[in-house]
Amino acid sequence: MVKQHRPPRPLVRNAVRAFAVGGLVCDLGQWIQSLYMRWGGFDREAAANPTAATLVFAAVLLTGLGVYDRFAQWAGAGLAVPVTGFANAMSASAIEARSEGLVLGVGANMFKMAGPVIVFGVVAAFFVALIRAVLPRLIG
Repeated sequence: MVKQHRPPRPLVRNAVRAFAVGGLVCDLGQWIQSLYMRWGGFDREAAANPTAATLVFAAVLLTGLGVYDRFAQWAGAGLAVPVTGFANAMSASAIEARSEGLVLGVGANMFKMAGPVIVFGVVAAFFVALIRAVLPRLIG
């Protein structure tokens, strides 16, 4: 009965919008990386870290100003997937908990979201490194 009265979701429009916005974020990242390479003297690999840091800073700043969430509502998954979405989730958690204090509020709540992601990344990296170390010895 609920399905009959629920308005249809514009899946194609949402997918196209998310694809376009995610692509624009990636284009922005490439542009920033090119700036670091041209004016900062970085090579492609060395420019990756300051590029990611710049995107994270921009996402946190826009989250603090209240702009990111409104744009993300419109853009959908296009802003949720890149590193900017992770920065937004962490900073939004910290902003919501600021009334509880810096340590128990901001610090603790910010890492409620980031903790599992960091643990998964470290564990996945360990297993990939283990496979890379063991596999060549098993094959050859």
